[in-house]
Parts: sequence; structure tokens; C-alpha cells
Amino acid sequence: MSIVDRLTDVPHPGEFIAEELEAREWTQRDLAYILGVPEQGVNMIVSGKRGISPDMARALGDAFDVSPEFFANLQKAYDMAKAKVPDPGIQRRAVLQSAYPIREMIRRGWLEDTEIPLLEAQVMRFFRTNSLSEVPHISHAAKKSDYSSMAPEELAWLFRVRQIGSEIVVRKYSEKKLRQAVLELPKFMLDPEEVRHVPRLLEECGVRFVIVETLPKAKIDGVCFWEGNQPIIGMTTRHDRIDNFWFVLRHELEHVLNGDGRDDKKINVDVELQYNLDGDLPIEEKRANKAAANACVPTNELESFFARKAPFISERDVLGFARRIQRHPGIVVGQLQYRMDKYNWLRRHMAKVREFLAPNAIVDGWGEPAPVSL
Repeated sequence: MSIVDRLTDVPHPGEFIAEELEAREWTQRDLAYILGVPEQGVNMIVSGKRGISPDMARALGDAFDVSPEFFANLQKAYDMAKAKVPDPGIQRRAVLQSAYPIREMIRRGWLEDTEIPLLEAQVMRFFRTNSLSEVPHISHAAKKSDYSSMAPEELAWLFRVRQIGSEIVVRKYSEKKLRQAVLELPKFMLDPEEVRHVPRLLEECGVRFVIVETLPKAKIDGVCFWEGNQPIIGMTTRHDRIDNFWFVLRHELEHVLNGDGRDDKKINVDVELQYNLDGDLPIEEKRANKAAANACVPTNELESFFARKAPFISERDVLGFARRIQRHPGIVVGQLQYRMDKYNWLRRHMAKVREFLAPNAIVDGWGEPAPVSL
């Protein structure tokens, strides 16, 4: 007999009570008198039509001189044996949700809320694998994956960028055109509205560009990777600040220009991206940070300004400096905030850019999923 058969064969506690009454030569009326309850109540329990409550378990324990837990456990075992067998999908959904924010991915339109076999198939398709055991973070086999060091939220976001980016049609990538485009970027850094030109500029260079809202608990800024010979840049614009946008964009563009990850397929999701030029970072990250910082505010200009004005830098000084180098004040403030470790300083100059970027870019999030096939 299987474990399931043994569980479903558990008798009602009333059968034990009936046997005890017979052994003691008591009637149900006798037991009702002892317990001080109506005879009908005892009959309902003995006939299996009513369960044993905690109060009744205590009373029966005194009547039969046994522990009340004995009757409570009999009732618990019977209830568990009669409990409905749960949907097998519960455990399988728990496995998925333990590995990834599946419910949030469904809410965002990345997956469809459907029966568990179809949901698992969607997850495999989303992560580009034919086996659920090969989906990173779900199985121990994932430890062999190149993605094992990424947090699940980061990895899910990355694959959403990849899913959308792979469907974007652009011309053949041209490093020459991209290098020229990078030289043109500063002319768009004076006014927040000018970010609207970025998607078109990158498309003309053969760079697939997508904005995907980050997932809860993830602090992702951007990513650069390759699909064959086509680069894909994904950004979150989670801070929605003009300084952060231009720094992250130029950082990822430097990865593209240097071919980072093109041959070894290494993918670095940039989390909490900072203006860090000298920290303990891989050489490609230092190189990208340096290029990004210099594009936002020419390094020699910033060093000269800081040497002349620090530590008492006035708002008037910043505005005059920004006007001279033809940058929006928020871009200058962002680098000075990092330099002085004062992240609330002159925050009112941190203009938002997403509202100007969104109508001209492929955007996924903020209530509107990108139109891609699941």
C-alpha cells in the first residue's frame, strides 16, 4: 500500500471512541452524561458526522484518562487524510517564483498568466533554452552558466532587453558612423528635450537601443551586449535625470566602440553606475567611466574649475561654467555631486529626460509593455 493509500485510509476518531465504549461497556448515553453534553452530540462524533473540537478533545481526554492531544492528533490525521489533493501546479509555480519575480513579469506583460505547463514553456522561451533545468537560478545546473553571478532580477531584465532588441530592425552596424555620432553627442547636452534625437542617431549607426523599466529591488542602469555583429544597448532611466542619462549612455557606447563582450560573450549589467574612474573595477569599466565622464564634462575643464572654485562653489559659478562649456547645468552638478560626495547639492537642476525620450524610443514599462512576441 502506498503512502497516499495509507493516508486516505485513516479512520474517523469516532471509530476509536466506539471501540472504547464497547471495551468499557458504556453506551453513548453514558458518555454523554459523563461529558455533560446532549446524547445527539456524542452520536454525531461516533458516527463520523462531526469532528472533535479542541474543547471536546480536552473533555474526552478526562473521560478516557488519556492526553487530550491524543484525540486532537486523531482528528488532525483524519482531516489531513480527507484534505483535497492540491493542484500540482502550486509547487511548480513556487519553484518559478522562488527563482524569478514571475508575478511581476506577468504584470509587466513579459509573460502570460496561464496554466503551469504553458507558463514553464514561456519561461524557457524567455530565457532561450529548451529545458527548465537549464534556466539560470532555477536548477543547480545554472551554476555552470555565464549568468550565474547576476541577480535574478538583473538577469530577467537583461533577457527582456534581449527579447525586445532582437526584434528591432536597424541597418548594419558601423563603428565608423558610431564614432562620428559620439562626437556629435555634446551638441544635444544643452537642453533636456534634445535627448529625443538619440534613438534615431543610434539607429543610423546600427545600434539597437531600448529602454526597459527596471524590476523591483534591482538597481540597474544599463547594459551593452551583442547579437551576432549587432550591438544592443539597454537602459532603465530609473533615476530619470539628465546627468545620469548621458553618463550611462556614453558608458555603454564606449563598451560598443571597444567591442567589449563581442568575442567572449561576456555581459556586464551595469548596476549603480557611478562616475568612478579610479575604483576597484575591471579595466573595461574604468575605460567606459572615463569616456563617459569626459563626454559629460571635459575632464580638463572640470579639474580646472574645481581647482579654482572648491570648496566654496556657488550656484552662479556652476551656471556660468555650464554655459561656457555648453552643457546643461544638471550634467555639471551631477559630476560635482559625485566629486564632493554631496548628492543633495543643487538637485533642482537635475532635469528629467524620459518624457522627451519615450516618444522616440522603444520603451517597455511604466504601464506599457513593448509589442513583442512572447
